[in-house]
Amino acid sequence: MAAEIQKKLQKELEVFNSLQKEYQKAVSQKQQLDGQLNENKAVKEELALLKKDSEVYKLIGPVLVKQELEDARQNVAKRMEYISKEIKRTDVHISALENKQEAIQENVNKLRNNLGNLKISA
Repeated sequence: MAAEIQKKLQKELEVFNSLQKEYQKAVSQKQQLDGQLNENKAVKEELALLKKDSEVYKLIGPVLVKQELEDARQNVAKRMEYISKEIKRTDVHISALENKQEAIQENVNKLRNNLGNLKISA
């Protein structure tokens, strides 16, 4: 009986560790997305300061390519919208991982209690 509980406990801990790695990866991804969103906000603010006849260039690889101001503004707005959606999707994923971790932590605690009770009664 104790060996069976020990085996279940080990399996739950492996799943928990796997979830923790996935959680850290998701949090890192969210931080990266937040950084990208902030960069794009700054670009949007800079573009808002420009006059209609200002020249705007976009870096494509090693080359600067002239771009219409309105096109640049639209591209930044679309990019910000996409990044915001990705942040929301990542937040949902992080929340789901937190819930899974809590459930597994409860199972681990129950298994440890069961194992402890078996050792005490033995």
